[in-house]
Amino acid sequence: MTFIKENFLLETPQAEELYHNYAKEMPIIDYHNHLPPEYVANHHQFKNLTEAWLSGDHYKWRAMRALGIDECYITGNASDQEKFQKWAETVPYTLRNPLYHWTHLELLRYFGIEALLTEKNAEHVFQETKKQLQEKSHSAVGLLQQFNVEVICTTDDPIEKLEHHEKVANEGTLPRMLPTFRPDKIYAVENNTAYRSYLESLGEISGVLIKSYQDLIMAIKNRVAYFHENGCRLSDHGLEQLYHFEMNTFNIEKIFKKVMDGHPLKVDEIQYFKFETLVHLCREYHKLGWVQQFHLGALRNTNKKMLAQLGPDAGFDSMGDFPQAINLAKFLDTLESSDQLGKTILYNINPAHNEVFATMAGNFNGGNIKGKVQFGSGWWYMDQLDGMERQLNALSNMGLLSCFVGMLTDSRSFLSFPRHEYFRRLLCNILGNDIKKGLVPNDIAHIGGLVQDICYQNAKTYFNLGYN
Repeated sequence: MTFIKENFLLETPQAEELYHNYAKEMPIIDYHNHLPPEYVANHHQFKNLTEAWLSGDHYKWRAMRALGIDECYITGNASDQEKFQKWAETVPYTLRNPLYHWTHLELLRYFGIEALLTEKNAEHVFQETKKQLQEKSHSAVGLLQQFNVEVICTTDDPIEKLEHHEKVANEGTLPRMLPTFRPDKIYAVENNTAYRSYLESLGEISGVLIKSYQDLIMAIKNRVAYFHENGCRLSDHGLEQLYHFEMNTFNIEKIFKKVMDGHPLKVDEIQYFKFETLVHLCREYHKLGWVQQFHLGALRNTNKKMLAQLGPDAGFDSMGDFPQAINLAKFLDTLESSDQLGKTILYNINPAHNEVFATMAGNFNGGNIKGKVQFGSGWWYMDQLDGMERQLNALSNMGLLSCFVGMLTDSRSFLSFPRHEYFRRLLCNILGNDIKKGLVPNDIAHIGGLVQDICYQNAKTYFNLGYN
């Protein structure tokens, strides 16, 4: 029998009441994820649990590597059933890693499987879930509907045509699927050969022949407008850190010409190019009322051997220790000084910087906008119990928890939505314990309303997603 009981993670009667009466039934707005849009548009049916669960999940891949599982069973050419068998053998050894909780929550919520997954029952679980995954209730859309997902915001490169989003919009069913503008490649001038190739694709889809930096800005504006027409209200940026320079420190057209001529850039030229291009982007977002998201601090592609073998996003990224505060403050102030700082979410991957990010958000709030600049939810390595609690405590101590837009999956898996339940249980447990200790009033109705705001209502208001 499962150890995940009705009151899992809920340590007090107050926490139980908050979760079951206020949080549990709230719809989900998953405003940042990496789900493949074509799976939603085509109501994709997964052939088995390996495809639905293990493919692309670098959390699980890292655990399997740590246990000494051969790569052929992780990203290699072993059969789907063999890969699942090896994952099942791994699960009992993930105790105290969030994968242990997530694994059994997902088996229980989506498939009604209460047993703990081990190598002994792997065959039964594989076959039972395979049968259920052929049902309409377990298609990509069915899985989202099971968890009362109202909106998903995917992560999309500016050169995407968004035909899958258009198809879902025309169907008019839930969940709504909206694009998010992820322009990292627009300023990725570190490799000018790859960058020039990308500009060809960008120019073709934007209808702009990109020969100068001003041409690039025109292409960007065209794509931002196109995304906006297709319901996009968010952008997202993955960066080690934000950069800041005085405008015109370098001649941006000369930097652009060096790239186009195939000449390598100096480090400060690369950083300046990112800075000025981001400023142009953020001004466009502000004009359209978008929310901009900055995911900061990840150290990516550390294992060059495995990068060459498997490519990026295969489980070889970690927390970085990049300086954040000074340039982050100056970058936001550059936009604020011209009244062009829009709604902003700052995500921190290194918990040592939690208070930096939480206090930084407070520096730029105002403008009659509730929670204009947010300290975002625990991200990547921090979306587990300790990481989420530390984020919530920093936010509570340095800002207003009541304004928080809540949790997201940041996932490539359609089975990851119990992470919202996980977060909601933790949130209610923290507040329930505060009530028990006398740290906050025993006013369940008021605190329950705050819980519902954090779980759903704040996000619904904040993101201007175009529905009531």
